[in-house]
Amino acid sequence: MIKSKLPDFERNVSLTDTVGHAFEEYIEHTRENFTSPKSTTRRRLPVEPGKSISIEEVTQYLEVSAAKKKPMSSRSKGSCAPKKERSFLTLCCECGTAIEPNPANMCVPCLRTQVDITEGIPKQAVLHFCKGCERYLQPPAEWVSCSLESRELLSLCLKKLKGLSRVKLVDAGFVWTEPHSKRIKASVKLTVHGEVIGGATLQQVFVVEFTVNHQMCEDCHRTEAQDYWRALVQIRQKAENKKTFYYLEQLILKHKAHDRTLGIKPIHEGLDFFYNTEAYARKMVDFLASVLPIKYQHSKKLISHDIHSNLYNYKFTYSVEIVPVSKDSVVCLPPKLTHQLGGISPLCLVYRVTNTIHVIDPGSAQIAEISSTVFWRHPFDSICNPKQLTEYIVMDLEPIKQKDRKIFPGQGAVSTKHVLSDIWVVKASELGVTDNTIHSRTHLGHILKPGDSVLGDYQEFLDDLEEDPALRQNVNIFRDHSKPTIPVDTDDMDDPHAPHITLEEMLDDMNIEDEEMEEVE
Repeated sequence: MIKSKLPDFERNVSLTDTVGHAFEEYIEHTRENFTSPKSTTRRRLPVEPGKSISIEEVTQYLEVSAAKKKPMSSRSKGSCAPKKERSFLTLCCECGTAIEPNPANMCVPCLRTQVDITEGIPKQAVLHFCKGCERYLQPPAEWVSCSLESRELLSLCLKKLKGLSRVKLVDAGFVWTEPHSKRIKASVKLTVHGEVIGGATLQQVFVVEFTVNHQMCEDCHRTEAQDYWRALVQIRQKAENKKTFYYLEQLILKHKAHDRTLGIKPIHEGLDFFYNTEAYARKMVDFLASVLPIKYQHSKKLISHDIHSNLYNYKFTYSVEIVPVSKDSVVCLPPKLTHQLGGISPLCLVYRVTNTIHVIDPGSAQIAEISSTVFWRHPFDSICNPKQLTEYIVMDLEPIKQKDRKIFPGQGAVSTKHVLSDIWVVKASELGVTDNTIHSRTHLGHILKPGDSVLGDYQEFLDDLEEDPALRQNVNIFRDHSKPTIPVDTDDMDDPHAPHITLEEMLDDMNIEDEEMEEVE
């Protein structure tokens, strides 16, 4: 038994000869901790008094104390980081080249000589192209439009390669070829995930050459055989002013409603659209009904009949008629229709044409909408078109107050976007010659101002008489003595072929006074 002579504790420790050296280190370390002048506190061994301590506990205590005394600079940095594995090289079993280990123990060139991952994938293929419609055949019977080196064409080319189902496609692209060579080369990059001599993964790039062969599609074949269409849409407008029809053409182009047409044929008073199926023709008719007021008739004609399979071959025709009015047309409404529209004046102006006809009364600014169903139930035509109007100059303008407007029970809606005004105008050709102004009412008071040029309908019939000698034969023409003679500049020679009425054709004995008539018994 050895008795410790440390200042703070006394304890007995059982030792053997094999641990004498460890005990001496323990005693020395304990003395340094408890008798060092730098130490401000005294430590106690974690052993209760009167109990023995084993050599394992002494060794563990010495290791912990030594670790605490070791400075931070001497510790290994990044001890928590995983150790980096050392890379070893091996030799290829075929050529002996130093390579990194892989399941096949072969380098990439030797592995490619042993295994071909493109085996079973054709290196040449054929694409069928129609020169008439410039579409490619997508089996079994679909024709698609694809531009050169486009994503759609690349997808079509890859679908031609049947062996791609057993490999994984990594990348694909086109190799440039001359456009007229009828050859399309696609560079395909493949990766196979599977066992390639020991489960190795191999990646390989190869080129597939596609030959373009010409083949006429069924639609172009019917076109060449003059039996190409199955449905026809005939669009007609029986009107002199084609403003509504021109507007319809722009709507068709904007919404691409003509994409499915086989052909478009312009004829008098309209257009003909040809389709290969009735569904496309019906879709075109529905589009027309959504943008303009129309009516149509449907008919079909039997072309052939197979008595064995009970199949019928028809040709369908849709005859579409557009309303014969357009924007800025002056119309005269039927009496029944004016009563239905809230007592609007029969003489109205069309200010907009959509799927309904929007009219306005220039004298009261009352507006109304006429649907296609109502129009064809009470049809009317335009009595004046913009080409028949005469140019006038605005001399004065005075808006009409709300209290001065005529209001009656049952009156329809009045426009709030237009300003009803009194207007005084002079014919542009008589400006500066006469002071007689013409009074009228207009709904454009928010736009017009004195000095503006406007178009109006006045004495249009007299212009027709002046230009048509045959029309003057059945009409009496009188001379107006109240109008001053307009001086003529002899330097400015007019067209000798211009229409004019000679004095010999005019009558001087015109009398517009009313005469009393005798009553007839």
